[in-house]
Amino acid sequence: MSGAFDGFDLKILRVLQENAALTNQEIGEKIGLSASQLSRRRQKLEQDGVIRRYRASLDPDALGLGVTAYVGVTLGAHSRENARRFREMVTTMPEVQEAHTLTGDVDYMLKVVVKDLKALGRIINDELLPHDAVQNVRSSIAMETLKDDNLLPL
Repeated sequence: MSGAFDGFDLKILRVLQENAALTNQEIGEKIGLSASQLSRRRQKLEQDGVIRRYRASLDPDALGLGVTAYVGVTLGAHSRENARRFREMVTTMPEVQEAHTLTGDVDYMLKVVVKDLKALGRIINDELLPHDAVQNVRSSIAMETLKDDNLLPL
């Protein structure tokens, strides 16, 4: 799909990444397209799954969520059933912002955002470690966030 984008598509995506609240008219004025042309292109990008969703970027500190941790999880027995059950659990946990399958010593890396260390301890000790599939959990707490824009390099 990456070869199917022209310069206008990439401009639309750049502008939307920075501010998805702009109207088609406003975006069109920024990149030199009419609102109707932009609307057609935007709709196609949405239908093709290039634009996955629109949402507001919230400040975790302002909401009392002061701890961000990266939690590495290693499964004990590597079976499809264990992996499926672990994935199901992780996808239902609102504290887990991201979950990635990795190569190397750790099977999964989770980005977890919680109120405080007590809440992180509850997640690790009451949810992750007791899971039948989990063998080991290692966490690292982010002391400071240097960059958190999640903009793809277009």
